[in-house]
Amino acid sequence: MNFGKHGVQQERERLDSAAPKLASRISVSVLRVIIYLLIAAAVFGICLGIGAYRGIIADAPEITDSNITPLGYASFVYDGDGNQIQKLSSAEGNRVSISINEIPKNMQHAIVAIEDSRFYQHNGVDPHGMLRAIMVMLSSNFSESEGASTITQQLLKNNVFTDWMNESRMGTIKRKIQEQYLAVQLESSLRKAGEDPKSVILENYLNTVNFGNNAYGVQTAAQTYFGKDAKDLTLSECAVLAAIPQNPSQFNPILYPEENAGRMKTVLEYMLQQGYITEKDYKEALADNVYDRIQENQNNEVTQDSTVYSYFVDELISQVKDDLMTQKGYTEAQANNLIYSGGLHIYSTENSDIQSIMDSEFSDESIFPADSQISLDWALTVDKADGSRQNYSVEMLVQYFKQQGDADFDQYFSSQEEAQSYIDQYKASVVGDGDTIVAERTAFVPEPQACMTVIDQSTGYVVGIVGGRGEKTASLTLNRATDSLRQPGSTFKIPSTYGPLLDKGKITLTSRETDDAAYYATGQEVNNADNTHHGTMTVRNAIQTSNNVIAFKLMQELTPEVGLSYLKKLGFTTLDSDNDNSPGLALGGITNGVSDLELTAAYAAIANGGTYNRPVFYTKVTDHSGKTILENSGLSRRVFKESTAYLLTSAMQSVVQSGTGTPYQLSSGMPVAGKTGTTDSYVDLQFVGYTPYYTAGIWTGYDTNVELPEADRTYISTLWTNVMSRIHESLPIKEFSVPDSVEQLTVCANTGLLPNTYCPTVTDYFDVANAPTTICTYDAPAPTAAPTAAPTAAPTATPTAAAGDNNTDANQHTENTTGEGTGENAPAESAGTEGDASPGNTGENTQTDQTQ
Repeated sequence: MNFGKHGVQQERERLDSAAPKLASRISVSVLRVIIYLLIAAAVFGICLGIGAYRGIIADAPEITDSNITPLGYASFVYDGDGNQIQKLSSAEGNRVSISINEIPKNMQHAIVAIEDSRFYQHNGVDPHGMLRAIMVMLSSNFSESEGASTITQQLLKNNVFTDWMNESRMGTIKRKIQEQYLAVQLESSLRKAGEDPKSVILENYLNTVNFGNNAYGVQTAAQTYFGKDAKDLTLSECAVLAAIPQNPSQFNPILYPEENAGRMKTVLEYMLQQGYITEKDYKEALADNVYDRIQENQNNEVTQDSTVYSYFVDELISQVKDDLMTQKGYTEAQANNLIYSGGLHIYSTENSDIQSIMDSEFSDESIFPADSQISLDWALTVDKADGSRQNYSVEMLVQYFKQQGDADFDQYFSSQEEAQSYIDQYKASVVGDGDTIVAERTAFVPEPQACMTVIDQSTGYVVGIVGGRGEKTASLTLNRATDSLRQPGSTFKIPSTYGPLLDKGKITLTSRETDDAAYYATGQEVNNADNTHHGTMTVRNAIQTSNNVIAFKLMQELTPEVGLSYLKKLGFTTLDSDNDNSPGLALGGITNGVSDLELTAAYAAIANGGTYNRPVFYTKVTDHSGKTILENSGLSRRVFKESTAYLLTSAMQSVVQSGTGTPYQLSSGMPVAGKTGTTDSYVDLQFVGYTPYYTAGIWTGYDTNVELPEADRTYISTLWTNVMSRIHESLPIKEFSVPDSVEQLTVCANTGLLPNTYCPTVTDYFDVANAPTTICTYDAPAPTAAPTAAPTAAPTATPTAAAGDNNTDANQHTENTTGEGTGENAPAESAGTEGDASPGNTGENTQTDQTQ
């Protein structure tokens, strides 16, 4: 610097210059602008953050009890006595809900100690835990982390934010914010509702958490690992379970007992530090040989939940699903999800003793024909070397061997080994080099088959059902008693023809009908089983001998329309109103056939005094909390009068005592009423019978409509009587109850009127309202002329044995007092004597009842 006079002067001028001042002012102004901008940006950011936070919070789900309740509860089926008979569950739906009072304190404290030590102090979110987690990350240079989520947050994550495993990074941030907000809201709302929030949250958490090995919830875990209920867990067992949730695979005590033992020790140490257990408790728990018990339990593990469902449970599931859809509006998928994962308690109508008897008899191969065969059900899918896919069926297999020169080859074999040998031969011919078998299904079905249903007629409860003989190898398979439609044969005569005619008062059991020529609309003659006509007989005799012609002619008089209306009231759902509208309906000639279940239920209505009860498989269904969601009161309606039902019962007792059903008598002397039915060519054999206690229907035959050989037609009666005898062996013998509307009368055997001195008589039951009140005069001798009077003609009466004369009360045969010799109400010619079907009928689907 120049310190001369001139230099000092220049410096003074420079310092007094305005330029530096301006630059300084500009710098200050810029700094101020930057500061203002930063403040504005911060304020904007804070506002934006608050807005975003509020938006995230506003988008959070509502907190209700249902939000925190876990899904995936196993469902249970109980028999009529309340005993558990089946567990229903999906892959992740085997939870069993229990209350906090059933969870040991040691289990509660163990999970709290290891998962959320401040659970009882915080309000849903734990700031201490969050700070601790941050410190761990910082001190480890972000190489380690520690969870900061509380049990409340974890509960919300599992039961509310169920898609958290598939969320993005931003989704995780959003979920964490909502999770923390809802955690506080949840505890607050529970407290305001007067509940203990910690107990509610801990109960739901322990019913939710994954304990590995497909065990969800503490009750399922206790049963899976230790074979006991959660309430019976020891301290060491509680610690083992509490060690699992952090990593269910790594700490699985079955697969990795050493890893679980290390964390189990940590659980006990935390419990000791937090004052939940004493030093003595700690040492005893560590010394417990708990892992050996776990392995032993695996060797003795009960596999009830994985067993094949019985035929009863199959149909039960179907009925519950249908009712959920029709009564509650569920879709099929929703109904299935509720059944297998909804924690339902399904109270069935099954009588386990009866079901056991049926299963036992149907598994006894000595009952079935000695020449039984094996029917093959087989399918194969192959990816060919050229990239195409080919499906093969049992029909293609049969056709292949026929083309090889065996014209009689079919799908029936003498043994499974023989059937398998043909499968192997066929596969070798169709699966080439480079081909890949994608799937193969093989089932060996014993033939001939059978099915049976037993119903408590007083309630409509199905107490037992078997859908086929042979081992049941899969759940929800073919149930012949409910799914297979078979021709009912002569069993249809009772509900379609005799029942309606008796109900309408058009016949009585003593009405005389004539078995002579009758014809289908096609011109084919209606035949009896023995191809012989038997002349005039009573209705009771026609039922007893299962006469086809008389039943056919009576249906013509009744009209098929009336018969169909009664059958539909009796619960038959597979009838075709157009094609089944013909007199052959009386003989079971119908388009689609009927199920054993519906046929049995129709006869149960007769056994129940004429009142039909829709067959049911359950009484009620409750959810996992005990709330009733379905109550099956059934459907009940009167179809026949009480008098009609008893008259049918009495007639069918004659069938069993001395008619076509004699093989079905019970050795104990228990009264049995029933009706046989056999279709054309002995394809289907049916019998439905009942006692004062139960109604049972049985079908036998081949699945593929093959004729039963004569030697194989007796196992149906052996099965039925074996089952029913065992069911009734401890029940007191009692008679069928006679209603007040029925009276027993002795009548003229020829006319059905009250007899005079000269009438041959018969005693039978009558509906009081339809009983004869007029004395017969037809069999009285002509009066002798007085000696002093001119001879006069003897009064005459019209014979009453005409084939179509169905009414045998006073309106039918009136005492002749006019001297005209014709009777006041002489019967008209029966429509049934015309020998043809009614107009508009085009023939029958099944022409005759081959036997009785």
